[in-house]
Amino acid sequence: MSMWYYADADHARQGPVDAAELVRLRLQGRLAWETLVWREGMADWQPMRDFAAELAQADDRGAAATAAPGAVATQPHADAPWAEADAPASPYAPPTAPVSDDVSVVAGGEVVHAGFWKRFAAMVIDGLVTAAASWAVQIPLFVLAGAAGAMGGDLLSTGGSVGLIVLSYAIGIVIPLFYFAWMHSSASQASLGKLAVGIKVTRGSGERISFWRAFGRYAAYFLTVLFSFGIGGVVSAFTTGLSERRQALHDMICDTLVVDKWAFTDRPDLQRRELGVVTWVILILGLGLLGLALLGIVAAIAIPAMSR
Repeated sequence: MSMWYYADADHARQGPVDAAELVRLRLQGRLAWETLVWREGMADWQPMRDFAAELAQADDRGAAATAAPGAVATQPHADAPWAEADAPASPYAPPTAPVSDDVSVVAGGEVVHAGFWKRFAAMVIDGLVTAAASWAVQIPLFVLAGAAGAMGGDLLSTGGSVGLIVLSYAIGIVIPLFYFAWMHSSASQASLGKLAVGIKVTRGSGERISFWRAFGRYAAYFLTVLFSFGIGGVVSAFTTGLSERRQALHDMICDTLVVDKWAFTDRPDLQRRELGVVTWVILILGLGLLGLALLGIVAAIAIPAMSR
């Protein structure tokens, strides 16, 4: 017989109990369809509603009703609004109405919001990833354009050069746009940089964001920086560090949060406020690269001036 564990209202693990006891707790209203449960053989905790058919076998009310002479069908269970009026009275019948795909949200626990430094460390990794992906497309494009020009083509004429530059910029915008939209709306809810430092993106309520909300989130970031000539990025840095929920401007626009990967789960105790070794290593490398870039810019300006 399989023994079950469940998360109580305080998100603490309870059990083991058998399936019949889990049914009784459900009927008493002490557990809900969204209650996370686990038994041996499962890779992770899942909501109870995913095991409706299995748990129904432990509910002996159906057999009792059948054995009782003159038994009549009862109304659907009070907390199963999806049940049809003529459906059997089992509270473990699978839902017939669409339900949210986001079944891992556990509200009510502590939420650790990601501050500026964790987000900056994630940005360093994501910047390298998106830059590499963009270069992988742009470099062959320029090589082909140069080869075509060497063979007498007009790709490097005035009009062709302008078009090539515009296409190059478009690639540099579109690749990050779809990268962040895809990663932030995935099951991980995080880009590669955010995965590395242990944070994720959610709705204000903790739910996974959709692809188009993730798309709009990056678009809002890009446009606020572009039309403010970079000032929007500075303001976002300040709001990330100072606002109550550590939201940047694009988070406020799109109702999103950046939180610890264990936030809104049944294990909020695993959240980490400290930066962690990985974040520190990325910050040191990222700030080092930034320092080298600034040094290079200063050298490029100062050396020609000194040689005059």
